[in-house]
Amino acid sequence: MTAAGEAGLGRMLNVGLGRDSNETALAAARRHGSVFATAGCHPTSAEEFDDELAAEIWRLAQEPKVRAIGETGIDLYRESASLGAQQVAFVAQVEIADRFDLPIVIHARDPEGETGAIDEVFNILDQHRTEVPVILHCFLAPWRVEDAIERGWYCSFSGIVTYPKSDALREAAQKLPDKLLLVETDAPYLAPQPVRGKPNEPAHVVSTAEKVAEVRGVPYVELEQIVEANAQAIFSW
Repeated sequence: MTAAGEAGLGRMLNVGLGRDSNETALAAARRHGSVFATAGCHPTSAEEFDDELAAEIWRLAQEPKVRAIGETGIDLYRESASLGAQQVAFVAQVEIADRFDLPIVIHARDPEGETGAIDEVFNILDQHRTEVPVILHCFLAPWRVEDAIERGWYCSFSGIVTYPKSDALREAAQKLPDKLLLVETDAPYLAPQPVRGKPNEPAHVVSTAEKVAEVRGVPYVELEQIVEANAQAIFSW
């Protein structure tokens, strides 16, 4: 918390990933006034999604410090859950988000060179026609940035946008309108280039934001204000 504060972070979102972490994320939010939580079931854990876990997410969605549902979505990179189980868990969480008017945090990951997961995420959300804010967490689909813009979905850029080979992702970050832009850490993973290979932490989001500001041709302080305003609008903090 000290390093995050020194880096200028005023609010943080601690993400729940399933039965083992939802309560942990909420507990951290309760301990720290500047921390908020999500509740969900990550697609790689979708085989554990059942009525009991759905009821837990439903209950946690009513907690004052829970400000979003997820992570949820589709992951075809790992083989820890079937596509069918992921689809069921995803749709159920979209319905919970709709019920409580909470934003939904989306995970989509494909094997290298494939697009099935991101395509399925778009298909499910298009079919459901949800009106809550949609956050494409760790955005890695630059070829669909115009589709995200058309739908009014937020794209959140992680440390990957700072990596030397991420030119297409930087182009996507340049195209996105101010009102749909977010940055994140995905800690403890995906540390930005200056600390790549080390455990990530909230304070390191500054390096990611600096790179996004650079590719958009704006001062860091302006980028910071844009992201802060968007997060405040989405999460009501």
